[in-house]
Amino acid sequence: MLLSAESAEIVRATVPAVRAHGSEITGEFYASMFTAHPELLDLFNRGNQATGEQRQALAASVVAFAEHLLGEGSTPFEPVLARIAHKHAALGVSPVQYTIVGRHLMTAVGTVLGAAVTPAVAAAWDEVYWLFGCLLVAEEARLYQQAGVSPDHLWRPWLIVNRVVEAEDTVSLSLEPADGGPVPAFLPGQYVSVAVELPDGSRQPRQYTVSEAPGRGSLRLTIRRVRGVGGAPDGMVSTYLHESAKEGMVLTVGPPFGDVTLAPGRSPLVLVSAGVGITPMMALLDHVARTAPEREVVLAHADRSPASHAFRDEAAKVGSRLRSFRHLAWYEAPGDAANDGSGPEVHAGLVDPELVPLPDGAQVYLCGPLPFMRAVRTGLLRRGVPADRIRYEVFGPDLWAGAPPTDG
Repeated sequence: MLLSAESAEIVRATVPAVRAHGSEITGEFYASMFTAHPELLDLFNRGNQATGEQRQALAASVVAFAEHLLGEGSTPFEPVLARIAHKHAALGVSPVQYTIVGRHLMTAVGTVLGAAVTPAVAAAWDEVYWLFGCLLVAEEARLYQQAGVSPDHLWRPWLIVNRVVEAEDTVSLSLEPADGGPVPAFLPGQYVSVAVELPDGSRQPRQYTVSEAPGRGSLRLTIRRVRGVGGAPDGMVSTYLHESAKEGMVLTVGPPFGDVTLAPGRSPLVLVSAGVGITPMMALLDHVARTAPEREVVLAHADRSPASHAFRDEAAKVGSRLRSFRHLAWYEAPGDAANDGSGPEVHAGLVDPELVPLPDGAQVYLCGPLPFMRAVRTGLLRRGVPADRIRYEVFGPDLWAGAPPTDG
C-alpha cells in the first residue's frame, strides 16, 4: 500500500511539523470528538486520557505509519499495526468509528497548524489516515471473523466462581460463562476486556491477561490494584474490581485477543517480567509445562518485595514439571527472602540483564513497565540476542511506536 507520489512529497515535507505538534493535535482531536460523540467516552480508557498517554500513543502511531509509507521508518511497522488491531478488536471498534475519528483528527490538524494546512496538505494527510484506517479495518475484520464475533455482539456475561488473593494488591478471578456457552479458544499470552459499570454511572473497559493456559474450562484473570502516586488518582476499574468483585458476581467480558503469544517450535524460552507483567508469563509457563515439558525455560521476575510477587510459589510448582527450569527474582526490598531452593534465586535491586540466563537460540518475552522493558531489551541486545527474538507485551498505550528501545 503506497502513498501517491504527490502526497508522499507533501507528507515528507510536513512530517516534522506534525511530529512536533503531535500531542497538541491529538489533544484537540480527543476534546472535539468527545464533545460531539460523548458515547465514545465509554470506549476509551479515561485514565490514559487523563495522563496524556493515549494522545502520545496516537500521535506516535500516525507519524510512525507516515514514515513507514515513506520508507523512512526506523522499525518495522507491521507489529505495531497488529497490536493496535488486536486492542481495537478487544474493545469492539467498528468501521464506522474510523469515519468519526478521521473527520475530527483532520479538523484538529487544521486547528493546531493553522494556515500551514493548505488543501493539498490536508488531502495528503487524509490519504495517510485512510491508508492506515483501511489496513486496521481489514485486520480487525479478520480478527472478528476468527473469534466468531462482531463489534455489535462482542460481550458475554461471565460468572466469578473463585477469588484468590495472590499478593499485596493482586487478586485472581476465575470466570465461567454465565450464559451456558463454551469457553472460547485462546492462546497463552492473550487477554480479554472486562467492561464494568462504575458507581458514577460511567462504563469503562480494561484488558486483563488470562493468567493460566487454555483447557481448564474457565478464564483466570489476575488484577493488580493501581494506586495513584505523585497526585495521580487510583485506577478506577482495578479499584472497583478489588473492592466489589466477589464470587457469584457476573462480569461483562469480551473474547480473547492479543498478538504476543507463544512462538511455535521447541527453542528455549526466557520470560522476563515485572509487577503484574508476570500474568502472561504464567500462562506461557503453564502451557509449556502441560504440552512440552522438555522445553527449557528461564523465568526472571522483578517486584517491590516478596510480598508483592504474585505467583511466586505457583511458578516454582509449575516449573518443577519442566526438564530444565531456572527461576530468578529481583526485589527492591528483598527483606529476609532466602535462596533456600524452594523458590526463586533472589537478587536485590533492579533486574540486571547481564545475569539473566540466556540458553542458545532462546525466544525472549518481556512484560512490565516500559522503562523496565527498554532497559532489559537494550541489555539483551548488547549480549547478542537478535531483535526478532525479543517480543514484548505492553499494558496500556504502546508508546514504543514512537520511541523504540535503544538497539545499541
